[in-house]
Amino acid sequence: MAIISSNQQPSEPKKQIKARESPQLYETTEASLLEAEAQADEQNNNQQEETIRPQHLSDYIGQKDLKEVLDIAIQAAKSRQEALDHLLLYGPPGLGKTTMALILASEMGVGCKITTAPALERPRDIVGLLVNLKPHDILFIDEIHRLTRMTEEILYPAMEDFRLDITIGKGTSARTRSIPLQPFTLVGATTRVGALTSPLRDRFGLIQRLRFYEPDELAEIVTRTAQILQTTVTPEGSEEIARRSRGTPRIANRLLKRVRDYAEVKQFGEITAEVAEEALELFNVDPCGLDWTDRRLLTVAIEHFRGGPVGLETLAAATGEDAQTIEEVYEPYLLQIGYWNRTPRGRVATAAAWEHLGYTPPDEQLSLRF
Repeated sequence: MAIISSNQQPSEPKKQIKARESPQLYETTEASLLEAEAQADEQNNNQQEETIRPQHLSDYIGQKDLKEVLDIAIQAAKSRQEALDHLLLYGPPGLGKTTMALILASEMGVGCKITTAPALERPRDIVGLLVNLKPHDILFIDEIHRLTRMTEEILYPAMEDFRLDITIGKGTSARTRSIPLQPFTLVGATTRVGALTSPLRDRFGLIQRLRFYEPDELAEIVTRTAQILQTTVTPEGSEEIARRSRGTPRIANRLLKRVRDYAEVKQFGEITAEVAEEALELFNVDPCGLDWTDRRLLTVAIEHFRGGPVGLETLAAATGEDAQTIEEVYEPYLLQIGYWNRTPRGRVATAAAWEHLGYTPPDEQLSLRF
């Protein structure tokens, strides 16, 4: 029988010995595995989003006038074997500007490189993208109004003459060199077309606005997305979700996913109008698409200031919201549906807003209906 002396320790497993001798190696390996798992989850989410996006112009729902204009431009470019003219898309977020750029690339049979203006801080960022473009490729720049001045100056000759003007050297030895580029199409997207400089805006051959969607168009989008997500939804359920989507496809798809979760957990099976209504009430989305913050702004204006007028900064202090957030995120939709007015004296909640929240408007508010 083997005898172990008091100085001799039982042998450790090889894995523990290696982990003790190289703890950094094992920590790195574990971190790599976690990172790979996170990337796989993100990739799955991105793939799901890609399947939701339509791939062809005929599959794109809504924006009828825009589709007709782009269809003519695509056919003309194909017949001449040229690149599409540069296109500027503007409008509120979530209406499908990125999707339209991907559809254009698919219809033209070319590649599409997607970036955002804040990512193009240094000149070499935009230069690297432009040099690597293949003939007739599409370069999509989101939030293009946030481009730096230097990046804009590089884009001017690239958009007009398909060339890059690069300065080599400094001082008296500096010289300018032009690098030819392949013909390409720049598709810019912005929520603030007025923030673009005139020289950049004038270099776009097509400037198109995306409008808000009608409820029947949104219902069709909800039905299509539900089929892709393998979720059963009735026509009435699609209409209920569409009615609360603020005229925006992105919001409609997001609400559909939340209603789907609710229906699966509660084991309702298909999504009916009643199920959609219960779920969206749980998520504080009312029949007009107003969320908790929208109703909070209106309620404070009505209860504290008798409907207004009230200054923006005063309203921000009373609600605890940032003034810029109120002005850029919440006000546009309230103005669109007629629940909010801007006057020289401040913001005013209209009679329709009073009635929607269950209040009786005072006599002087009744005139705002007409």
